Amino acid sequence: MFRWGVLSTARIGREQVIPQIQDSENGVVTAIASRDAARAEAVAARFGIPHVFSSYDALLASPDVDGVYIPLPTSDHVAFAIKAADAGKHVLVEKPLALDAKDIARVIEARDRNNVVVSEAFMVTYHPQWHKVRDLIAEGAIGRLRHVQGVFCYHNVDPDNMRNKPELGGGGLPDIGVYPTVTTRFATGLEPERVQAMVERDPNFGTDIYSSVKADFGSFELSFYVSTQMALRQSMLFHGDRGFIEVNAPFNTPDYGDTRVTMFSADHNSASVHRFPRARQYRLQAEAIVLAAQGEKVPIFTLEDSVKNQKLIDAIYRAAGHDAGRPFKNPAAFRPYPRPFR
Repeated sequence: MFRWGVLSTARIGREQVIPQIQDSENGVVTAIASRDAARAEAVAARFGIPHVFSSYDALLASPDVDGVYIPLPTSDHVAFAIKAADAGKHVLVEKPLALDAKDIARVIEARDRNNVVVSEAFMVTYHPQWHKVRDLIAEGAIGRLRHVQGVFCYHNVDPDNMRNKPELGGGGLPDIGVYPTVTTRFATGLEPERVQAMVERDPNFGTDIYSSVKADFGSFELSFYVSTQMALRQSMLFHGDRGFIEVNAPFNTPDYGDTRVTMFSADHNSASVHRFPRARQYRLQAEAIVLAAQGEKVPIFTLEDSVKNQKLIDAIYRAAGHDAGRPFKNPAAFRPYPRPFR
């Protein structure tokens, strides 16, 4: 069994990733580290994790760990991904990996010089519902794709939450704006050419709390909005000239509903429904990373793909006039629309 170590006792690890690694076919969590020893001990006791460390460096030095999962604050992702790779560990790091596409180059260098697997944790790309959406589009089930619509919202005004702290990499676009972008890119295999956006920041937190985005992919457009201060909602819709595909709870189940992909006919008189009640995307993700680490030729979310997705997020900030330390270095690829939102 592949031996996982976890850096921090973050909620995403406790509630989703650790339980599904423990239930996976090829891996087990053998170590956990936290700056708060009592919290690490409590999580270890809950999941039967044998090794507990009071520092992240100590876990990275452990011979009992083959790879690490990193759910630290976003501001620490790049640094610890590099440290873990340099320690000879395979790495699964929570999204967003970085806050600027250029910073991912250093992670790629660390991956290559240490010959390890390093992957950003876009669990959605392992979920069979998104493979189904991709297949339906590719086989022309909805004809020519013309427009993609997306939304991802939740309500969080806790000043102590890292998502509301810019110094920790908080904000709506880094946290949830990455999902409409990555799933559109995954489902279509295409990259955007131009982008326009409106971004609103919280006057107290300083983080982006609402973004409305329009991206031109050449043959179709993507429009989506995300917010950290609106009512809970998720949806993705792919509209073609012969039908459309609606993805219910496209990113997180069961909080936003059951996993369901529905394809409607052009006249809306018929529909086919695809359900995936037993799919566990965090488990599928962990199993794929282990297989890749063991030398199997399996598809995983690569760092090169991370660069492409982060470039789009960087372009959104730039198009909205919010550089905020996130300069966009490839204006030829992402030119603002001729007319901004009115």
